[in-house]
Amino acid sequence: MAESTASNSNTNPQLKSIRPLTPDEVATFQNDGVLIIRDMFTQDEISALTTTARSDPILESYSYGKKDASGRSSKLCLWNHAPLDSIYGSFSRSSRITSAVELLLSSTSIYHYHSKLMLKEAKIGGKWEWHQDYGYWYQNGCLFPTMLSVMIALDPATKLNGCLQVIKGSQKLGRIEHVLTGEQAGAEKGRVDDVLKSGVLGGIEYCEMKPGDVMFMHSNILHTSSANESEFARWTLICCYNTKENNPVRESHHPRYSELKKADDGEIMRMKGVGFREESVEKYGFLKPEMDKSADSLSGKNGNQNVGLAP
Repeated sequence: MAESTASNSNTNPQLKSIRPLTPDEVATFQNDGVLIIRDMFTQDEISALTTTARSDPILESYSYGKKDASGRSSKLCLWNHAPLDSIYGSFSRSSRITSAVELLLSSTSIYHYHSKLMLKEAKIGGKWEWHQDYGYWYQNGCLFPTMLSVMIALDPATKLNGCLQVIKGSQKLGRIEHVLTGEQAGAEKGRVDDVLKSGVLGGIEYCEMKPGDVMFMHSNILHTSSANESEFARWTLICCYNTKENNPVRESHHPRYSELKKADDGEIMRMKGVGFREESVEKYGFLKPEMDKSADSLSGKNGNQNVGLAP
């Protein structure tokens, strides 16, 4: 897995510099569909976020579970609008992130599609089935896969606690048909088996990360994560982006284009301890389980189908 380390030329040692991605990093993303930048956020910044999130009653009240094929549940909390009044929006609007996203999507008109905290708790956190993010977002009126997700590690992500697994280069396969798998949208098992057995893209890669590391993911990259069998929780913040040029052609439970207000490099620490505000709850656009139609729209398709060529 190709990866880089964020340079730190800023005169304030507590802040990382906002440096553009290098041509080699952009080429890695285009070829592999994933790019990890190590230490993109400082430990102080990550601590500010995790301390806030783990004591945020509003975040807890809007969290819900999604069952995998075995019936185990993974919790998440999802909101559509990047807050200007909390630390969560300071990350999703961070110039460190958004400038890189503009470069990777070749657009100066990106917007915040949604963010989510993935709460894979110790011992009980379930898996996420093989899927592509565009397998969900295709259902929402987004005509092109010119979208991506940015995963920010808040806890160490290891094989034992269910770190992300990817098939590098699988974004080149295009969108794979998705079916309802448990309560999740999963890529058709037969097709995933075909990809792995063929060996054309190599095998599965484990994306182990430490707090502050960031992974950029193409919307068509095939990825999964195992259940958390460890004694330690694995929380990650995932910020998702679309472009004005790919504005959804119909309404869905995720937003259409609106201008993104970037956050300066020091905003995260200024917003330390500021979680979701009760008076602003309606503005955040929290997703409730009954509103999530991306996977539900696949309910007529059997998750046990084997439509690939593998025996």
